[in-house]
Parts: sequence; structure tokens; C-alpha cells
Amino acid sequence: MRAGFWVNLSLLAGIVLGSWACQSGPDKLPVLGEKKVVRKLVDGKQVTDTVYHAIPRFSFVSQNGDTVTEKTLSDKIYVADFFFTTCPTICPKMKTQMKRVYDRFKGNKAVMLLSHTIDPEHDSVAVLKEFADGLGVKGNQWLFVTGSKEKIYEIGQDSYMVTAAEDKSAPGGVVHSGAFILVDKEKHVRGVYDGTTEKGVNQLMSDMDKLLAEKK
Repeated sequence: MRAGFWVNLSLLAGIVLGSWACQSGPDKLPVLGEKKVVRKLVDGKQVTDTVYHAIPRFSFVSQNGDTVTEKTLSDKIYVADFFFTTCPTICPKMKTQMKRVYDRFKGNKAVMLLSHTIDPEHDSVAVLKEFADGLGVKGNQWLFVTGSKEKIYEIGQDSYMVTAAEDKSAPGGVVHSGAFILVDKEKHVRGVYDGTTEKGVNQLMSDMDKLLAEKK
């Protein structure tokens, strides 16, 4: 059994406070992450456009044995997190809280949940399936995915902006964040929340309602 993990909540606060945001009103969530200003020609005229941070293409395998890519989540908002099935510390808290999100939005075709294992050597498809069944998760609305360790760590740190890395000095040899990340239909990160607390997840669910109602 592996030991506990460090939750990098100070990093999450820095992300939220330090990120650029595109916001048009009090009921519209910000877009988190770096943005780039690009210039391009449109109909012979040079125009300026803003490109916001977005989750890139990916390919993992779910507890059901299906390939999961960014297209699987097309036209949906989703909540992402990072965990592993043998974690005895923060992961059980995270899964209790994510189950609340699952129960709250169960059957809503515009919402999905995506949990990435950071221990793919142990967390095979069969292990993830047993884990999902133990939580009472059915169907494809909440996907538990495995794949290349390097790709999982890379997308966690570079795209979802949370800690997911090997660290020999840490208990268990890895560190990961207890964050839940809210992503919109355009694959932009719209919020980062403490997934170990009821308060943090209450705010997440409230913001999910806002995002579902957001006018484009």
C-alpha cells in the first residue's frame, strides 16, 4: 500500500490568481491559463486575435476498455482529476467528493467526468473497472483512464496546470494534486477547485451550473 500524497493547494491558488482571464460579466467564469495575441490576414486585412490556453489532443483507455480522446468529450463540459486506486490518503476523499458531482449531474448528456490514474503500472483496465464498480459508476459519463505514465504526467502539469509527477523524496515516490479541474466545451480551463473538501466541490457544482447556462 502506498503512502500519502502532498496536495499543492498553494499552486492552485497561484494559478487562479495569476492567470489571465476572459470575462464578460459576473455570471461568466474566467478562462484560466496563458493567452497569446496573434496577428493574421483575413480577407487581405491584418487582424488581431486572442488564443486561450486549451487542453490538447490526447488518447487514453477507459475502465470499459474503450479509447478515450478529446473527441469523446466533444460538445461537453467536464471535470478532470488525477488519482490512483491504492492511495490511502487524499484519493478516497477526492472520490467521495467526485461521486457527489456524479450523482448531481448523472444523466446530463452535456457533462462528463475524467479521472486519470497516475499509477498505470498497477491500475490496469480491469483494476479501474473494479474500482468504478465499487463506486457504483455505470456507463460512460464518468471515465477512469490509464495510459502512458509520461503522457498522463505531461497533460496534468502542462495542460491541466496541476501537480502530477514522480518525486523520489515524496512518500510513495510521486506527488499529485487534489484538484478538480473544470473544462468547457472548447477545452478551456474555467476553474480549479479543492477536490478534497465539500466546500470546494460545492463551488465547483455551482460553477458547472453557470457554465452550462453560459451564453456564447
